[in-house]
Amino acid sequence: MTEKIHENEGRAAAPEAPAEASPSTDVDGAVPAVEAGEAAALASPAPEHDQLKDDLVAAIKTVFDPEIPVDIYELGLIYRLDVDDARNIEVDMTLTAPGCPVAGDMPGWVHNAISAVPGVGVVKVNLVFDPPWDPSLMSDEARFALNMF
Repeated sequence: MTEKIHENEGRAAAPEAPAEASPSTDVDGAVPAVEAGEAAALASPAPEHDQLKDDLVAAIKTVFDPEIPVDIYELGLIYRLDVDDARNIEVDMTLTAPGCPVAGDMPGWVHNAISAVPGVGVVKVNLVFDPPWDPSLMSDEARFALNMF
């Protein structure tokens, strides 16, 4: 199961809930008990998983666009952060502009920051430009730091 965090659809958004299926019934019309493995899968993420997400965001927040005094997370440059059960990480990120002078470097900076988090598996950073970045994606913290409120 892969948990997705869609950063720009609301900071710290809850993981996508699996679609609920209607319970099946047995011959007597009774609803069978949920198996232990299924119950664990339906339970909320383990505290260590939540801690990993917090650690990943903290690591990403150490990466700055050299021309802007705000970290890339608060700028809204992180579009997607996936963590799978093996603790492999996949990130979709963008730039403030396709012609950004550090376009070739910034995904590597994000990769290095995430790779430094203890317990992380394979890290993959994708540079995407759809949707294009615009200032509405910035957090209130970023707007305040840049006097754009």
